[in-house]
Amino acid sequence: MTVLDEHRRPAADGNPEARLRAHLRHALASELPGRVGGDALTVSGEGRRELAREVLVAASADHSEAELQAGRVLLPTDVEARVADAVLDEVFGLGGLQPLLDDPAVETINVNSFNRVFVQYADGTRAQVSPVAASNDELTDLIRTLAARASSEERRFDRGSPSLNLQLPGGERLFAVLGLTAGGITACSIRRHGYLTTSLAQLRRRGTLDVGLERFLRALVRARKNVLITGGTGIGKTTLLRAMAAEMDPLERIVTIEDAFELGLGVDPRQHADVTALQAREANVEGAGAISQAELVRWGLRMSPDRVIVGEIRGPEVIPMCNAMSQGNDGSMATLHASSSKIAFTRLASYAAQGAERLSLEATALLVASSVHFVVHLTKAGDRKTRVVSSIREVVDADGGTVVSNEIYRPGFDLRARPVAGALRTDTLDDLIDAGFDRELLAQPDGWWAA
Repeated sequence: MTVLDEHRRPAADGNPEARLRAHLRHALASELPGRVGGDALTVSGEGRRELAREVLVAASADHSEAELQAGRVLLPTDVEARVADAVLDEVFGLGGLQPLLDDPAVETINVNSFNRVFVQYADGTRAQVSPVAASNDELTDLIRTLAARASSEERRFDRGSPSLNLQLPGGERLFAVLGLTAGGITACSIRRHGYLTTSLAQLRRRGTLDVGLERFLRALVRARKNVLITGGTGIGKTTLLRAMAAEMDPLERIVTIEDAFELGLGVDPRQHADVTALQAREANVEGAGAISQAELVRWGLRMSPDRVIVGEIRGPEVIPMCNAMSQGNDGSMATLHASSSKIAFTRLASYAAQGAERLSLEATALLVASSVHFVVHLTKAGDRKTRVVSSIREVVDADGGTVVSNEIYRPGFDLRARPVAGALRTDTLDDLIDAGFDRELLAQPDGWWAA
């Protein structure tokens, strides 16, 4: 319980809530270790929290008696309970962030400073909410505590290492910066992936795709086509990747490569029984020990994968990923930030140029054309709320420094993808039909969104 030990016994001044909070912190630091005793290794996290709540109940009563003896007005019962819950969240939860993470409607949390916090809800609406900490220092300490809890690996967050990227216990992804914003304050963003397990059928019911796209994407997976999923930040690329991965044989061996764990394909062993999840690592205090995603892809190929999945291509890992796709690991997938399915090829080329190989534009185009089979692009529909599949491109060939592709599903008036007659190559269509696809699903120009 090192977090508790950091709290020193406070002076008796301050406002009533601050006095109670300080008293409860001290009570936990001094009494909880004795309550846990020699069973520290066997008491569960929930058990510790219950013991802590017992300590706080007794400490609250003692505090009220001391306040009366000092001639002070007691806090209302509901305020006492709120302060006690906040102290528990500091020690066992995520501090002031916990109430927001407990709200299933909250999708994104943007903390511009400790007292300027904005959230985006699942329905697309936004709002400013209450502060998540009492000061910038308290917010910084909270994020450092989260880093210490989230991983057995060293996760620095200081002036020498001013950025932090990690997965929270509930699966949310946190990114924080220290001293780089106006005023030198701490800021962070938290993105929640609401669907750790999902399916193409569920995405159809949510309006992300129609019945034709559902069956088309299912056929891509079963025909072992290599797929790149593109779109903007928070558009649902990871969710779509999970849904497509759910179509794989449960016993296929999957190796995932991520900058920070968020795919969670091994969450349900009934769906994916054989998964090795690898995460990139930053350098330690001495500047050594960094492991890049590019290196992890190379290592992953030595682990006998049936499919390799890169959570997000951000740099030179594009080259080993394309090599993996073109060397027998068909059916692999990755995500990429791009504003359209066509621009995805330019992004891949720019990332490949960062690699140690220093491939020419022509060599990069040839590599991409020989490895990526399809690009699936997500955007927001005309209502600006619903995330939808908007475009699908089939990679055909390379011509000099250009990747040649056919847009086989094109955005309609509402930005939802509609099939383009005759755009899919015959041999590719035959592969998909062998995987269970019905060619008639490409014969309706307006798609199947209303079906």
